[in-house]
Amino acid sequence: MSDMNALSPRDRLIVGLDVSSRQEAEAIVTELGDEVGFYKIGYQLGFAGGLPLVGELTRMGKKVFLDLKLHDIANTVEKGIESIAGLGAAMTTIHAYPQVMRAAAKAADGTNLCVLGVTVLTSLSDEDLRESGYGGSVSDLVELRARQAADAGIGGIVASAQEAALVGALLAPGMALVTPGIRPAGSEAGDQKRVVTPGDALRNGSTHLVVARPIIAAPDRLAAARAILAEMQDA
Repeated sequence: MSDMNALSPRDRLIVGLDVSSRQEAEAIVTELGDEVGFYKIGYQLGFAGGLPLVGELTRMGKKVFLDLKLHDIANTVEKGIESIAGLGAAMTTIHAYPQVMRAAAKAADGTNLCVLGVTVLTSLSDEDLRESGYGGSVSDLVELRARQAADAGIGGIVASAQEAALVGALLAPGMALVTPGIRPAGSEAGDQKRVVTPGDALRNGSTHLVVARPIIAAPDRLAAARAILAEMQDA
């Protein structure tokens, strides 16, 4: 991922397989065909028998973002990252605490796994952070975590595109900036509080976009994916 500018929209779009069965996930992959080359597997599918899909999708020529948001003592994180790399995942997530990021960077060194630090979940607001005991704003914490991620040497961060322009300059060359909470114009925000359109996300500096509900819940998933790819191409 050394040259993010060379990535095509197909390389940048990550479709979230946020479903509860392997059968449904496989049906989505089949329906989207060659249009989509990158998929996210998170808790919902992973703990419903979806982990073997990491290897299967990889053998099909797809990339997989295994979104498990690890956060534990250094040794446990290291062993977890080693196992995730062994599955063949292209990306995975940890919570962006310095000790966790340093342990993950050590474990991922020499592998093809891009470790992403989750800065602040896109469902959280300034008020949510205050309730959790943080004194600053969302943007303050995202900026701090971005600096710490670059210092730790991990592959990138996860942040809302609303913060992308702020943190992009803080990242080392080649680091990924992955944005969830993407919603095409006119779609429902759902439980996300910091959402943007695909075009705005790319213009703000995001390198990869995670899209789930706007595609997998659409009446015509292939048409929805194509529309988002077209918007990304225009941007």
